[in-house]
Amino acid sequence: MADDYPDLRSMLELLEQHQGQLLETDVEVDPDAELSGVYRHVGAWGTVMRPTQVGPAMVFNNVKGHPDARVLIGLLASRERVGLMLDTDPKRLGYLLKDAVAAPIDPVTVPQSEAVCQEVVHRAEDPGFDIRKLIPAPTNTPEDAGPYVTMGMCYASDPETDESDVTIHRLCLQSADEISMYFVPGARHLTVFREKAEAAGKPLPISISIGVDPAIEIAACFEPPTTPLGFNELSIAGAIRGAAVPMVDCITIGEKAIANAEYVIEGELVPNVRVREDQNTDTGKAMPEFPGYTGRANPELPIIKVKAVTHRKNPIMQTVIGPSEEHVSMAGIPTEASIIQMVDRAMPGRLQNVYSHSAGGGKYMAVMQFKKSIPSDEGRQRQAALLAFSAFSELKHVILVDEDVDPFDSNDVLWAMNTRFQGDIDTIMIPGVRCHPLDPSQGPEYNAALRDRGISCKVIFDCTVPFELKDRFKRSAFLEVDPAKWAPSLFGG
Repeated sequence: MADDYPDLRSMLELLEQHQGQLLETDVEVDPDAELSGVYRHVGAWGTVMRPTQVGPAMVFNNVKGHPDARVLIGLLASRERVGLMLDTDPKRLGYLLKDAVAAPIDPVTVPQSEAVCQEVVHRAEDPGFDIRKLIPAPTNTPEDAGPYVTMGMCYASDPETDESDVTIHRLCLQSADEISMYFVPGARHLTVFREKAEAAGKPLPISISIGVDPAIEIAACFEPPTTPLGFNELSIAGAIRGAAVPMVDCITIGEKAIANAEYVIEGELVPNVRVREDQNTDTGKAMPEFPGYTGRANPELPIIKVKAVTHRKNPIMQTVIGPSEEHVSMAGIPTEASIIQMVDRAMPGRLQNVYSHSAGGGKYMAVMQFKKSIPSDEGRQRQAALLAFSAFSELKHVILVDEDVDPFDSNDVLWAMNTRFQGDIDTIMIPGVRCHPLDPSQGPEYNAALRDRGISCKVIFDCTVPFELKDRFKRSAFLEVDPAKWAPSLFGG
């Protein structure tokens, strides 16, 4: 059963068959800042400071201090690559995920004998046990608070209902057997589980699976209201693949992990214990986050006490640069699905597509392609934007465009803004709304009118043509030809 479900290695084999999608190097690399520094130039993109670019995923086969491990970065740092791995047109990924939410397939538990994630076992009581030596977790920059696990699928269960959930968190390796865990206030189901356990004075068992099927990594990033408390996002990955995600019982805790992961960290969130995130470095910084800035170190974070680390033979550590295009894929594609789902329910057929733009890290900005077919559709495009804010609370800006504008082409979107937009009548501002605390412009120090960090003015930029004027805004019509006939090498001929 576990062998039937895609794993990270099968995805790498797929990418090897497609030119320009995977790069390997045997040159020794230091996981401390150098690895991310290299990949910044190879393919990070996103909100990473330029120069950077869209490029291949990269495997480092020679990682300093970790002779038996490899590190993969950038697996999801290209929408084209995500579409390839999920067997879908990159511009229709939001629709793929919307349909998967509507037809979930629950995960299944397989015997430990089938779980490759437990081929090698290290217990915390073993002599010399040290997660920093077992897991080649990199730092993104020299300022980071410490080495981070950035692509760990954190899996835990409600201590009262036994309902389980999977999310991705900022995890900093603090000592030989301790990891700090950052929770965005009010945004993750695991927060509810942890608070319930802590109120009862009990630890919360948690597994962290690293190096898994990319369908799992993207599905794990859904948020309410699309996936309410009690909805296990692993069922979305199951629907994408048409097969249940295989899980396995952990060895040292009463929880499950993803059976074909490269690494699994088993541990417990300890009640009423907090540590300073940068206690080992005193940098005052955490790590680069998706808006493109380095986050401040949190003064008090919960601690995971590690009980064991298990992994495959010759494991592959998967990591991500915080502001890279990988975050756009993981956060943005589920956001697109959530917006499509909500708008389609309210006004079916009008919304043509959505792009959670790279410049917003997949969270802050959405370009919505809307079709007005009858006079009464005028104004509904703005209603659709309001629904988008409801579908995804961390969304800050919505740009509305017509059906003849490609929402995935930033130049086309800016063309619409320059020829179909007047700032004084087509800008709709909604001040004082909760958004996301990592935006440095959202706080009292930026504007005294903002009462708390994470409060924002949400804005709609309506770059659609008024319905009654559509005939005056028709784009120039060119003769339709077969481009492959004239330039076959450019069009796959």
